Amino acid sequence: MNAFEFARFRQLAGQHLRREEPQPGDLIARPRSDFDLDQPLPAGMGLPLPDEVSLKPAAVLVPVINRPGGATVLLTMRAAALRDHSAQIAFPGGKIDAGDASPVETALREAEEEIGLSRAHVTPLGFLDAYLTGTGYRIVPVVAAVEPAFELSINRGEVDEAFETPLGFLMNPANHERHGRIWKGIYRSYYAMAYADRYIWGATAGILRNLHDRLLGASQTP
Repeated sequence: MNAFEFARFRQLAGQHLRREEPQPGDLIARPRSDFDLDQPLPAGMGLPLPDEVSLKPAAVLVPVINRPGGATVLLTMRAAALRDHSAQIAFPGGKIDAGDASPVETALREAEEEIGLSRAHVTPLGFLDAYLTGTGYRIVPVVAAVEPAFELSINRGEVDEAFETPLGFLMNPANHERHGRIWKGIYRSYYAMAYADRYIWGATAGILRNLHDRLLGASQTP
């Protein structure tokens, strides 16, 4: 596993991230979704592709930390007691509230509420493509640089723990496995990244794959 230098990440982010938040119906870059890895099924046999406008708006923070030995990504393990997506690995984030001025505000607020990551240590750099989930959300991923002099305070009602994963591992396409399972009676495929005892999959892995494609291109390696 090669270390991914933080300076290189900042350079690539400045070149390839979206400057403006993706809008529903964006014609420049289509949204990513839980449906990307599955072939279309005959009418009546599968789930329809989500309509962006009808989905609930959400935002997540993709926090990349400036570590001397190589950049890392801060992820969370959702609380096992939660009703939805319990014990799954996720980015800090949640639904966009009416009072939030932008997806950036949502992502920063949720990171503070969930894990106590102060926005004083966070510099938003840009956006990935919107991600549409089969559970009814349109997620705007906000990529940010994080300086390491932070302290976390975990909200145990939402998150069991927070941990860091090397960006070099996550940006290596050899670690982007394709797994699948039966969901609502239909076999669905998804990206998965297994690091140590962590199993990153679904929307989180799909967003990380989009980060790879944005920074490096689909055929490149770190």
